[in-house]
Amino acid sequence: MSRMRGIPPGILLIRKIRGKDWSLKTYRYIILFVTFIAYTAYHASRKPSSIVKSVLDPHPNKFNDSMNGHLPWPLGDLFIKSGINDTLKVDSYENDGWVPFNGKYGTSKLGEIDVAFLAVYSLGMYVAGHLGDTLDLRLFLTTGMIGSGIFVALFGMGYFWDVHRFWYFLSMQMLAGLFQATGWPSVVAVIGNWFGKRRRGLIMGIWNAHTSVGNISGSLLAASVLDYGWGWSFILPGGFIVVAGIFVYLFLAAYPEDVGFPYPSDSSPNARGSIRDDSLWDEGCTSNDEEAPVPRISSVNRKGVGFIGACFIPGVIPFALCLFFSKLVAYTFLFWLPFYLSQTEIGGERMSVKSAGNLSTLFDVGGIFGGILAGFISDKLKARATTAASFMYAAIPSMLLYRSYGNISKTMNIILMIIVGLFVNGPYALITTAVSADLGTHSSLKGDSRALATVTAIIDGTGSIGAALGPLLTGFLSTKGWDAVFAMLMIGACIAGLLLSRLVCTELTERTSLISPRRRNSGEAPLSQSLLREGRR
Repeated sequence: MSRMRGIPPGILLIRKIRGKDWSLKTYRYIILFVTFIAYTAYHASRKPSSIVKSVLDPHPNKFNDSMNGHLPWPLGDLFIKSGINDTLKVDSYENDGWVPFNGKYGTSKLGEIDVAFLAVYSLGMYVAGHLGDTLDLRLFLTTGMIGSGIFVALFGMGYFWDVHRFWYFLSMQMLAGLFQATGWPSVVAVIGNWFGKRRRGLIMGIWNAHTSVGNISGSLLAASVLDYGWGWSFILPGGFIVVAGIFVYLFLAAYPEDVGFPYPSDSSPNARGSIRDDSLWDEGCTSNDEEAPVPRISSVNRKGVGFIGACFIPGVIPFALCLFFSKLVAYTFLFWLPFYLSQTEIGGERMSVKSAGNLSTLFDVGGIFGGILAGFISDKLKARATTAASFMYAAIPSMLLYRSYGNISKTMNIILMIIVGLFVNGPYALITTAVSADLGTHSSLKGDSRALATVTAIIDGTGSIGAALGPLLTGFLSTKGWDAVFAMLMIGACIAGLLLSRLVCTELTERTSLISPRRRNSGEAPLSQSLLREGRR
C-alpha cells in the first residue's frame, strides 16, 4: 500500500500509456519543471496588489491612464504617458480611487494590507515547514495553491461586489498569506530530496528564476486586464495558481522513493541504495523493479525534525537573520516599485499605472541573472556566506545610484533598475534555495530524520517577517519622501551583509589556511566545513 500511495495519478497514467517508466534524469527534469511552475504561480498571485496600488490610492499627482487601443508590454508599447483628458470606461477606474483606500491615509492602509499578508505568511511558514516534513508534500502543496488562488480571487471580487470595507480586503489578504506559506518550504524540500549538493548553487540559482518569472508574469497578467476593472487583476492570477495546483497534484513526485528511486545520499555517496552526486544527470538509472530493486519509502513515513532542533543546526540562525533584512529590501521593491515609478518623473515625464507595472518587471529580469550568478559564484568559490554578503554590500551603491540618477532618462532607469535587481535578488535567491537545502541536509542530522522543509521555513519565515516590515515602513516613509525609503533600504542591505561576518571570516580563513589532503580529495563544500566548526564551538 505504501508503495503506491506516493505516486501521482498523472505519472501513473503516463506509465500505462508508455508501457515503461522514465529514467532518473527525466524525472529530475520533470521535478524542476513542475516546482518551477508551482512557485511561478505563487509569485504571480502576489503581484497584483503592487500593480493596482495607484488605482486604489488617490494620489494628488496621479493621472488617469490612456491605454485604449494598446497592448501590454512586451506585445505593445512599454512606456505610455499619463494624461488628464484620456477617455476610459468610468467603471474601470474610480477618479477618486477606491474606498477605503482613497482617504488621507490611503497609502498607509495599502501598507497595512501588505504587512497583514506578509505577517501571516511569515508566521504560517513556521508551522507549514514542520507540516511539510510530516505530511505528503504533494497534497500539502496542492492544498496551499488552490487555497491561495481562491482568496486572491476573492480580494478581486470586492470590485464586482462593490465592497468598501477595509476588514474584507484585510482578511482576504491574511487568508491568502496563510495558504501562501505552504509554498516555499515545500518546493525547496522537493528539490533537496531529488538533488545532491554537487552544483546545487548553480542548479538552484537557475531554478530560482521562478521568483522573477512569477513577478513578471503576475505583473503582465494584472496589467493586461486592468482596463476592465482592477478586480480582474486579482482574479486572473488567482485562477492561474489554481490551475498550477491541479498540475502539481497530477505530476509532482515529492520523493524519489515514491516513484521507485533511492534517496540521494550526500554523506555516503557509495552506499547501497543511494544516488551519488555525480549521477545528477545520469540516464542509466531506472525505477524498473526487475532491473534495480530499491527500497520504496513513502514520504508520509519519514520522521520530521523538531523546530527547536532545526534552529540548532549550525548556520541556520545567521542566515535566517540575514534573510530578514535581505527580504525587507527585496519585498519593498516587489510591492512598491510600480507605485514609485508611477509617482516619479522619469526624463521629465510621468508614466501610466500600467506602464509603471510593465517597467517594474525589469527589476525581476535583473533578479534572474542575479540568482544564477550568485549560485554559480558560490559553487566555484565554495563560499555561500561570502557570496551572499558581497552581493548585499554591492546592492548599497547600486540603490544609491538608482535613486540619484534613475530619473534622468528611461534608458538610465532601465539599466540601473536591472543592476539593482541583480544585487538585491542574488543573495535572496541563494539563501532561500542552495543554503536552505545545504542546511536541511546537514551532517548533524542523523538517521531517517527530515529537516529540509523545517529549515527552509525557519530561514524564509524569519526573512518574511522582514518582508512584512519593509512594505509597512515604506507606506509611512513614502509620505515623507522617497529618499527616506531608499535610506531604509540601504541600511537594511548593510545589516544583512554584516550578519554574515562571522561565517565570512570562517570561509576566508579556510581558503587561506593549509588544506589537508583528505579535505582536498573529499570535495566537501566549505559551507559545510564552516558550519561544522561553528557547531563544535
